[in-house]
Amino acid sequence: MGKYSTTDLRERTKKYALRIIHLYRSLPKSGEGRVISNQILRSGTSVGAQYREACRAKSNRDFISKMEGSLQELDETAYWLELLEESDILSAEYLTALKQETGELIAIFVASIKTAKRKR
Repeated sequence: MGKYSTTDLRERTKKYALRIIHLYRSLPKSGEGRVISNQILRSGTSVGAQYREACRAKSNRDFISKMEGSLQELDETAYWLELLEESDILSAEYLTALKQETGELIAIFVASIKTAKRKR
């Protein structure tokens, strides 16, 4: 998995989920805020859970499938973060660090999936 160990990525995705939970708590309880907050809570917190499933994969194919699931959740979370910013629900400055972490995690997961596919 490159320069990241399984333990490091397990911890990093858990910290990511905790950051998403804090974001969820800060979102307005208006109609659109509630819809986006529920969506981002679901997608952002499932990344780590799916990664842990990937760590227990029974085969390379199973690993790839679970990692792709995590990647889909990260991409969906990136979408909700974009909507929060572009709809002016939250400022770009408030979201910068979380968007950066989302992008870095996406890059790590893409690289891991590519490596696993080469090993098939």
